[in-house]
Amino acid sequence: MKVVLCAINSKFIHSTLAVWYLLSSAKKCIDVECVVVEGTINETEDDIYGRIKSEKADMVAFSTYIWNKHIILSLASKLKANLGVEILLGGPEVSYDQRKTLEDYPFVDYVISGEGEEPFYKLLSGYPVEKIEGISFKKFGEVSIKEAYISENDPPNPYTNEYFESLNGRISYIETSRGCPFRCAFCLSGRCGGVRFFNLEQAKKNIIALANSGTKTVKFIDRTFNADRKRAKELFQFIIDGYGTIIPKNVCFHFEIEGELLDDETFELLSKAPKGLIQFEIGLQSFNETTLQAIERKTNLSLLSKNIQRVVNLDNIHTHIDLIVGLPYEDMKSFKRSFNLSYALKPHMLQIGFLKLLHGSSLREKSDVLKNEFIDTPPYEIVSTQWLSTADIDRLHSFEDVFEKMYNSSRFGLTCEYLESVYENPFDMFMEFSDYVKCQHMLNNLDSFTKMIFDYFSSCKQVDEKKLRDALAIDRLATNRMGYLPSFLRIHSPHIKKTLNRLEKSKETKRQKNVKRAATILLTENKLAYVDYDNCDYVTNRFLVKFTEIVTE
Repeated sequence: MKVVLCAINSKFIHSTLAVWYLLSSAKKCIDVECVVVEGTINETEDDIYGRIKSEKADMVAFSTYIWNKHIILSLASKLKANLGVEILLGGPEVSYDQRKTLEDYPFVDYVISGEGEEPFYKLLSGYPVEKIEGISFKKFGEVSIKEAYISENDPPNPYTNEYFESLNGRISYIETSRGCPFRCAFCLSGRCGGVRFFNLEQAKKNIIALANSGTKTVKFIDRTFNADRKRAKELFQFIIDGYGTIIPKNVCFHFEIEGELLDDETFELLSKAPKGLIQFEIGLQSFNETTLQAIERKTNLSLLSKNIQRVVNLDNIHTHIDLIVGLPYEDMKSFKRSFNLSYALKPHMLQIGFLKLLHGSSLREKSDVLKNEFIDTPPYEIVSTQWLSTADIDRLHSFEDVFEKMYNSSRFGLTCEYLESVYENPFDMFMEFSDYVKCQHMLNNLDSFTKMIFDYFSSCKQVDEKKLRDALAIDRLATNRMGYLPSFLRIHSPHIKKTLNRLEKSKETKRQKNVKRAATILLTENKLAYVDYDNCDYVTNRFLVKFTEIVTE
């Protein structure tokens, strides 16, 4: 028997871990050949189909998510019609929608719900499907449904030789626990039972192997990495101690953590981490207490805010927090407050997400009571709520797009700082600008966006045009290795060349060999701003901008 495990990723740099777990399970089966075929949603369906077809398999199993469900169903239908193969679907997108999947799509033979490694092994080993937990199926036209399976054992090690050959420098993923201590109403992780931790020593071996695989980012997919503080500290310490020896210097580790669980001992440990070694993603969702209660999220907002601020102030950890648009009881006024309080924490990234009503989530089950309207196809995104109209959510989509480009990109950090100093309310500032951008008909590129920032804000009476220009010019120099400034920010002056020549004559400021230098004169000070494109800050993704007095003679 031959089986194809198909992973269709959202981007090439991603590498779904699920199929590699299943491959490890299949390797224990007698007389079963199992191969992995990877693709992305940006490829043509025919290309992926051709690769699967060439394997001449008896079964094709797909790892199904909201971003790839459409293409998977299309592929599965074609494979069944043309090749007669058995079709198995697994993954979060079908784990809690088994009956509808089997009834609506006659080409699907099996649905694995929950953890798939053990059920998959049993199916390939010849166990009667009726006796396998976690596998729903069709037989003689009748649909048999099984609940999501949760194992008590550690999964098999997914890091086979085939995995490392396929990884090829992409983002790598590691899982050292399953389950979540929280039961957030919009999420599925809490449905997988309490947190189950895997073997710690094996986790350390996997960390070393991944760090030395050529990847630049090792991303932990534990839903709450620091649910066990002692265990989290041990792994933090292991990574920090290994930096530069068993762990290469150019690798960073990304963790999803619960901010409230950070204690003084952890902060002391994290303060010793080399800059850029660690990234944190910290769930916040909302600052509305009623909203948090409605989504069953118990949060000490004061402690969480304090700890997020402490992480940011360490200045060595890239910090990402998030808000969700469309949660119960969060109207525009409430979201504005949540945004402003989050923004004041100065995270490196403040992600604005839109509620997705996933199959199996309690918010989806309550959508009629809450009067939520959402798209009934993946990604099931919210369209309106009792508290936010369709127009409100459309406006917040435009807001999110502008905020992503202006703040989260790190390209306009100094500009945002200046504008904050003259605007009382950050939310209103970004919202008014996003309304302006939506009405423009300019090319969607960096120069056009920079020009829109300059044109809009320079027309505001509280904004000093010269300060705005200088902030924009410095931002562009600090985030572009080419040292390029768009024409409306350039200043032509012989003093630039004279000042740069003076810098070259000094041992302290002489440009290093093969390092590009770019500069511009400031309008608000008698100074030259210049950047050497050698070392980029691993946390802010910006180059250091230096200043010197202008030479006029």
